[in-house]
Amino acid sequence: MQTNNRKTVIPPQTIGIIGGGQLGRMMALSARHMGYKIAVLDPTPNCPTAHVADLQITAAYDDMDAIKELTDVSDVITYEFENVDLEAAAYIEEKGKLPQGALALEITQNRKKEKELFRDLGLPVPDFAIVENGAACEAALADFTLPAVIKTCRGGYDGKGQVKIDSPADFAAAAELAESHPPCIIEQWISFDKEVSAVFTRAIDGSIEFFPIAENEHKDQILYKTTVPADVSEAVVEKAKKAAAQLAEKMNIVGTFTVELFVSGDDIYLNEMAPRPHNSGHYTIEACNISQFGQHIRAICGLPLAPVRLLNQAVMINILGEDLPGVLKAMPVSPNAFVHLYGKDEAKAKRKMGHVTFIADSSDDMNQVLQAYEAAVK
Repeated sequence: MQTNNRKTVIPPQTIGIIGGGQLGRMMALSARHMGYKIAVLDPTPNCPTAHVADLQITAAYDDMDAIKELTDVSDVITYEFENVDLEAAAYIEEKGKLPQGALALEITQNRKKEKELFRDLGLPVPDFAIVENGAACEAALADFTLPAVIKTCRGGYDGKGQVKIDSPADFAAAAELAESHPPCIIEQWISFDKEVSAVFTRAIDGSIEFFPIAENEHKDQILYKTTVPADVSEAVVEKAKKAAAQLAEKMNIVGTFTVELFVSGDDIYLNEMAPRPHNSGHYTIEACNISQFGQHIRAICGLPLAPVRLLNQAVMINILGEDLPGVLKAMPVSPNAFVHLYGKDEAKAKRKMGHVTFIADSSDDMNQVLQAYEAAVK
């Protein structure tokens, strides 16, 4: 077992956060409750995390002067997204203030490296091919089992930067993506029963605490709903945890980390990873004895992890810009709806403005709670 020898960071020392969106905000809120001070680096003035921070450094994420300032004022640094500048991450790690390290960022920023790691560890993953241009894409597709999907190796989220390939009629669009955004990865399209996520936290000493496996439902390629516990077999739960633990050990993960998987019967296929708290783990705020954010803060600060317990069944629903008026209308009559709004200035269609979590003691109770809420938002 690999370990990192770093001193414990205790309140009121300062936690620096790269990225000031909703994940940074929820990290900061958990840290605030524990008594830490917060510094955030984000290019947007008065970003959501700045509302609960002691200091905002307003600069680009790859501004090394700003990175050095954040490092100077912080006792430990974390990030809310994986597309952190690697030079900046290496600098902070060298200063002994990035317990998560730069390796997990390097791998999760690049789908090629991510999939190759899965394959090298012998983990179940759909067939894939890496292509450097349009011609290579067309050549690979000539021998590829359809349907498939092509994705950019870097960037892209919520369905952006990818093309579904159902037939040869889609080859031209796929080749265009490969030519304009090389390299790209072509993956076999897996027929699956459901998607789940394994959210866990790993401490500096290598110990791991898993949150309950969550079942995810998407609309328009954006996470819509997360249900816990997931309706999967114990065999799937154990396979998902084992795969996640292998990855955590290999990359020497510190903090909260997420692995997304497809489930087909009792089989699993790894999809993607996120080296941070995740949208599908938001339910933990109300439904568990400790949230994914609180556990993350404990891990990066060198504190022992809390043993995780699920207190209630939970359903988490994302609030997009177009959903916000209905949610505000339902709040006064929805006692079992825990609404979290992220403090974003402008509500736009498909933009994540917040989430709402429902808790209940049984499936029947949950159905009643959801039906009452759905009637209220109309």
